Amino acid sequence: VVRRRLLQRYEHQPFISCLAGFYSCRWKRYQRRKTEPGKCCCKMECVFFPLLVGAFCFSLVFLYMWGEAKNDYNNFDWYNYGNLGFWFLWSLVLLIVAAILFTYITLLLVLAMCLLAEGQQLYLHWSHKIGTFLVLGFSVTALFILSVLWGDQWKTVLLSFQITAPYLHIGAIIVMVLLSWPVALHSIRADKKVVQVIIVGPYLAILLFLFLIPLGMYSPCIREMGTLGPKPALIGHRGAPMLAPENTEMSFQKTIEHDGDGLETDVTISYDGVPFLMHDSTLRRTTNIKEVYPNDSAQNAALFSWDTLQELNAGMWFLKDKPFSCMGSLSRADQNQAMNQSIYKLSNFLRLADSQNKLVIFDLYRPPEKHPYRNSWINRTLEVILNESGIRPHLVLWLENDMRSFVQSVAPGFQQTMGSKAPVEDLIMDNIVKLNLAYTEMSSEDIRKYAEANITTNLYVVNEPWLFSLAWCSGAHSVTTDAVHKLKSLSQPLFLMTPLQYNIMWILTDLASVLVISLIFAL
Repeated sequence: VVRRRLLQRYEHQPFISCLAGFYSCRWKRYQRRKTEPGKCCCKMECVFFPLLVGAFCFSLVFLYMWGEAKNDYNNFDWYNYGNLGFWFLWSLVLLIVAAILFTYITLLLVLAMCLLAEGQQLYLHWSHKIGTFLVLGFSVTALFILSVLWGDQWKTVLLSFQITAPYLHIGAIIVMVLLSWPVALHSIRADKKVVQVIIVGPYLAILLFLFLIPLGMYSPCIREMGTLGPKPALIGHRGAPMLAPENTEMSFQKTIEHDGDGLETDVTISYDGVPFLMHDSTLRRTTNIKEVYPNDSAQNAALFSWDTLQELNAGMWFLKDKPFSCMGSLSRADQNQAMNQSIYKLSNFLRLADSQNKLVIFDLYRPPEKHPYRNSWINRTLEVILNESGIRPHLVLWLENDMRSFVQSVAPGFQQTMGSKAPVEDLIMDNIVKLNLAYTEMSSEDIRKYAEANITTNLYVVNEPWLFSLAWCSGAHSVTTDAVHKLKSLSQPLFLMTPLQYNIMWILTDLASVLVISLIFAL
């Protein structure tokens, strides 16, 4: 019997040695006597274990937040381009760093829990202590900076819970089941009732909270069979900017090829009165202005004549900078076509949309001070739409709010569109038939309220399938997207179940976890 116990102890030694080696860098020795519950660390280590748990929590929150922010990575990179002056996929770098740091701190925490389960004291190596501080500092700093500069991203996180909450709930329950083993061991080894309560009490409180949290969960994708509305129409944001240079003829052609329902763009007026398509206030990001006119690269795009604008290339930057991390590779024909794109006129854009029976919506930028068309920008744009393009009026979603009454009088066929929420009575009074809202303002209740007054809702910019699924379940009529080619293939929302199905999943998960945890504590 003594020999068998020694042999079992000898066979178990390498496992504990590995745990202690990775955690404490003590490869040649480990603690042979099991530690009493409540004495898992020396006084110094008692400070670092909570820091380790804190670093794990903050890094998890940041990784989840930044992972769900993928829909807006292009906006983040565009913001950095405006401040740094060069294009780089900073969003992807940040995601990789966050994933690496989270993986590192998770491994440390798993090692710590395994050592505690084996009754070993914790001695975190000094290098891991530095690493813990780095992860904690990075996560807290990143969360703070993003909250200050990009606070709306928390709205995206809250929206994501309407899709991910059921799966997060199951994941949290699984984690609690895994933690039941070390909790049970330490509670059994404890001699005093007080120590047992201190160990088991918080665990059971968290477990009970997780069991009941679905009671407060809401998702428009949990609905009765047959109540899901039609799939939202897809409007190409500046065309198809993942497949071609934004706001170019090629980009809009790609949207049409992938059966998009509408085209979205940005309109600026040249110095000699030619409306053209350009999102940025300058030409630096999307043209070769630095090579052709280096001294004028910082000048407002509206201060160039149309003849000068025609000299610029509007496609080479796309092949060089690759503005989206998920672009994929282009065919040789697409590359050749992209590198030969030029700045697109509004009149040509409208003719293309009319020929393909596509809706159009655009942001109209007022020219800067001392521009010849600063006070007649809307009139000049209307001239192009009504007299030069020949587009059928009902295809135009008119978004600009200035001089709306005048626009309605000269172009009564336009679909008047508002860029913000307002009382239904005011919208009806202004003949508004569509709302164009940021996706962060998504509300199934508001969408339903407006729909009852025959006012449809378009949400922008929706690129991720989970977000499109949520817009679909919420009743949005259409979405503006960079990814028409991806969203067009979705035949149903990614997450969709009836209340009965969800309740069964919830109850079965809770019952199974209670059974497993009870068995672990009983054994």
